[in-house]
Amino acid sequence: MTDQPHVSRRTFVGGVAALTSATLMSRVLQAESAAAAEPGTDGTGTRIDRHALVSRHRVVRHSSDLDLPVQVGNGRFAFGADVTGLQTFVPFNTLSDWGWHADALPAGKEIADYRGTVWDTYGRDVSYWTDDDNEPELHNWLRENPHRANLGRIGMRLLKADGTEATESDLTDTVQELDPWTGILRSAFRLEGHRVTVETACHPGQDVMGVRIESALVRLGRLSVFLDFPYATAAGRNKFEAPYVGLWDRPELHTTVLRRRGRTPVVTHTMDATRYEVGLALSPGARVSRSDPGRHRYEVMGQGDQLDVAALFASEVRGAVPRAGEVVRQSETWWPRFWRTGGAVDLSASEDPRWRELERRIVLSQYHLAVNDAGNDPAQESGLVNNGWYGKFHMEMYWWHAFQYALWNRWPLLDRGTDIYERFLPTARRLATSQGFRGARWPKMTTTYGDAIGRESPGTPTCLLIWQQPHPLFLAELDHQAHPGRSTLLKWREVVHESAEFIASFAHREESGRYVIGPPIMCCNERNPPAQTLNPAFELSYWRFGLRIAQEWRERLGMAREPYWDEVLDGLAPLPVEDGVYVLYEGVTDMWTEYNTNHPDPVAPFGMLPGDGVDVETMRATTQKVRETWPVADLYSWDFPLLAMNAARLGDPDSAVEYLLHERFGFTGTGLPASGKSGVPSPYFPAAGGLLYAVAMMCAGWRDSPGGPAGERGRPGPRGVAPGFPDQGWTVCWEGLTPAL
Repeated sequence: MTDQPHVSRRTFVGGVAALTSATLMSRVLQAESAAAAEPGTDGTGTRIDRHALVSRHRVVRHSSDLDLPVQVGNGRFAFGADVTGLQTFVPFNTLSDWGWHADALPAGKEIADYRGTVWDTYGRDVSYWTDDDNEPELHNWLRENPHRANLGRIGMRLLKADGTEATESDLTDTVQELDPWTGILRSAFRLEGHRVTVETACHPGQDVMGVRIESALVRLGRLSVFLDFPYATAAGRNKFEAPYVGLWDRPELHTTVLRRRGRTPVVTHTMDATRYEVGLALSPGARVSRSDPGRHRYEVMGQGDQLDVAALFASEVRGAVPRAGEVVRQSETWWPRFWRTGGAVDLSASEDPRWRELERRIVLSQYHLAVNDAGNDPAQESGLVNNGWYGKFHMEMYWWHAFQYALWNRWPLLDRGTDIYERFLPTARRLATSQGFRGARWPKMTTTYGDAIGRESPGTPTCLLIWQQPHPLFLAELDHQAHPGRSTLLKWREVVHESAEFIASFAHREESGRYVIGPPIMCCNERNPPAQTLNPAFELSYWRFGLRIAQEWRERLGMAREPYWDEVLDGLAPLPVEDGVYVLYEGVTDMWTEYNTNHPDPVAPFGMLPGDGVDVETMRATTQKVRETWPVADLYSWDFPLLAMNAARLGDPDSAVEYLLHERFGFTGTGLPASGKSGVPSPYFPAAGGLLYAVAMMCAGWRDSPGGPAGERGRPGPRGVAPGFPDQGWTVCWEGLTPAL
């Protein structure tokens, strides 16, 4: 790689190429079809060797992990592989952001039968979908449905010389390498002396996985490729369906049919109301047939020493399916373009030996998030690896999954799904109105499938959580920071207004004139009594932020400030303080012995958030109290980036780095973010998204960081500014990042 400048302080390569203001679709198409601007420099002519940066973190393994695959994917669709490069010995999943299934409603029931539970809300009786004692079956159905479906399994059938099927233990000289620079997964092994090489890739623009296999075993009839299809159901099953998704032993519940559409073999899979197709492109001379009429398994046999298979998954297969070689070529084009644009962080000149592990996490998190978390909809917590919470996504976690794309200047990926709030507006308005509020109340746990689009899933804490409400205001502000101009203002105008309307109307005016929020409220850390919770600190700060941004948005549009929003903003209760530190909510008892658990909410207003309503010295004391009393065993996933951002804002870069490398903030050997929480399977992608947001902030700074925001709108920041990293031991070279808010 090119030499990096070695100076006594932190160095950086600053600069973000400003994207032109454009409509959402034109931005996506333009950026995904061609490389964006050249990366910036630090004024010395030195630039990060991005190929060297990414390539030193190739993933190599020699056996399968029975719990977690290696994946290829495009953000909307992903294929999980075992050590053979396919799903040969381990039934990993093929998941998408469009593949859903719903079980039949309980007999004689309609969704309208579910009434929820009445909660006292500022003296009003308001129904929330927390539970319904009269409809337990319907309650479960609404939580479980729709659920994400495993689209199928593709693997190799390997026969030994005696005709029996091989197992992984029969393989020798096994090696697998994922090259994140190209998105290609290469696998090799021997079976009874015969070498097998496998190349697996995913098409970046279509939901096609392609595999190229070379081995004499193909010609000998001892290696074929199979396709198998499971049934999808959530009835009576755990909300976590991991590591494997679907039922393989109920073939009578669904159907598959193989037909030819022109020259293309197409398998149609029908599960109740769910129907999709798999179109195949095969090597010349290869043929596909059903292996067993009693199963939904198909087998592809080849001729010669090479067998190519490409499988297109779609609601309907139209036109020709790209061949495996084309899938590989498309991957080899798209991924280098991905790595050459957007942000980059090179830590290799650092003296601290931990630089390599932190850099590995940064690089592989970018790969895994682009594979799992760049769809048309927000991602579920486990991305496209397995199912958590029935495969539904959580709108409060959208911040932790996706907002990092804004700081890494990867708007083409983020823009695929930023219209989610527009799509949810009708449902969110109806929800707010039904509860006596104005504006739009965004759901927590939901989906975009069919008539369930934007529908809340019942339960506690689900329906009482509120910290997702200001998220669209935060995202709109990030968009405006990257793309200042009227088109951005108009893009978000309605969503900003409706979000602020709910935020303002949710606040209640007491006789004293003070505005309060709650009860009922479930705090971010989900460990509080919602019926007694008043004025939670994190949510109060976020309420202030949201109303402030909404008023600024009106002014940018040439509109007058909304008087009622100002009344609420000026009258909001202060963040609750007890004994000189911020606490979870106003009036909490036993704060530091009973409620110091799960997510450390009290530090969030000056970490994730920029500190609206925060006194910095009180926050400094709060942070110290959290360090002294919060059980480390209760921290997991995005808690550590949250704490790192808090430390960075408080001028403690040593602690910021410590948190990002904490032993409980785990990443697997393949770079997947571990859950770290008992009962929640890995991966847990908010950890990876949080890591990238925190690192970008620690490099490029934030709006009020020392020396001002570095690299804002394409202008390099002052030399030596990487405010979240220590002076000693760390040489941080970065480019293409945008400051946090």
